[in-house]
Amino acid sequence: MNTVKLFTDGGSRGNPGPGAIGVLILDERDNEIEKFKECIGHTTNNRAEYKALIKGLDLAAKHTRDTVHCHLDSELVVKQMSGLWRLKNDELRTLFHEAKDKERAFQKKPIYTHVRRTHPNMRKADRLVNEALDGR
Repeated sequence: MNTVKLFTDGGSRGNPGPGAIGVLILDERDNEIEKFKECIGHTTNNRAEYKALIKGLDLAAKHTRDTVHCHLDSELVVKQMSGLWRLKNDELRTLFHEAKDKERAFQKKPIYTHVRRTHPNMRKADRLVNEALDGR
């Protein structure tokens, strides 16, 4: 497989509060090839968004070494990973570098796109977050 589409979401209830991540991976024809959900403990929304991306890049590397299109509803993470915004938070800087290390698994630099929460596949990733938080 040459290209996969990665939809990731992370969230916390309370910010900070109990957090979880959701990952949805699709092939080039939008067929679902993998999904993942996990509680990640007490965290903030931004940390959860980065952790979801890190896990998503790990999982995407199982399906392609070529191209991964990353779709997130976090404008902060998209702009930071794309090099458009600076990192000011040391905790996020650590997660940023971890995500950048995961990019090395791919021949081409991942493409980051900000999508609205209302996008159908973003809703699926969000649902995975809530299922994890609800223990389902």
